[in-house]
Amino acid sequence: MADPALAFSAAAAPRPEPTGREPQLGGALRQRAVWVDEAVCIGCRYCTHVAGNTFLVEPDWGRSRALRQDGDSTEIIQEAIDTCPVDCIHWVAYEELDGLNARLSCQELQPLGLPAAARLKRTLPRSHVPQP
Repeated sequence: MADPALAFSAAAAPRPEPTGREPQLGGALRQRAVWVDEAVCIGCRYCTHVAGNTFLVEPDWGRSRALRQDGDSTEIIQEAIDTCPVDCIHWVAYEELDGLNARLSCQELQPLGLPAAARLKRTLPRSHVPQP
């Protein structure tokens, strides 16, 4: 009879480092990543309405950003890409993401509208007080 404690003495296989090419939530291997060219984005929010688990509107700049690569299915992300009126969302190779994000970080972006910190609080109109 084998000693059950032997199962705990065997060395476990090391976990491989993530590469970005792992199977996504549905189990299918997605070969490309989604990327938003924020310099072109007009902040219409269509992509966030279609694929809200993937895209987020950045609050300070008012532009969309790909928040998660595995947030929605490929079909839903493609639908969000198709709804973009300025074609600023692209499928790219995972290896290109770092370079694209570095290039984008060097560009000077102007906020679309006022940043959240600069927005004035809405004040209600004064109540009308009749004059005697």
